[in-house]
Amino acid sequence: MHKARELPKEDFRRKVEKELTGREEEPSELSHFKVYKSQIPLIEQAIETAALMLGTDKSRGYCLEMICADFLAGARLDNGNPEILLNSISSYYKFLPGEQQRAFLEKIREKAS
Repeated sequence: MHKARELPKEDFRRKVEKELTGREEEPSELSHFKVYKSQIPLIEQAIETAALMLGTDKSRGYCLEMICADFLAGARLDNGNPEILLNSISSYYKFLPGEQQRAFLEKIREKAS
């Protein structure tokens, strides 16, 4: 009980969550921004598509993060920063089933030779 009084509320909540689930949660923050009703279907479709690609167990926040990473990878390609693109490709690669990973690597080998 003394820790409840000493720790900030969010830190205490994370410690309790870790004790209950055995998993440590990354600190989070709610983010709010205005979208128009006409934009909602496109946003929902993008998040749903990302969830199908990444796994339906992923949070909407994680799906949005991957959409943003993909956008940044494409946007930065023109600026000559291939690291962003490499990080994006690596993120997607790990979600491919084993057979598709092997097919992807084979295509890369063909292009390299």
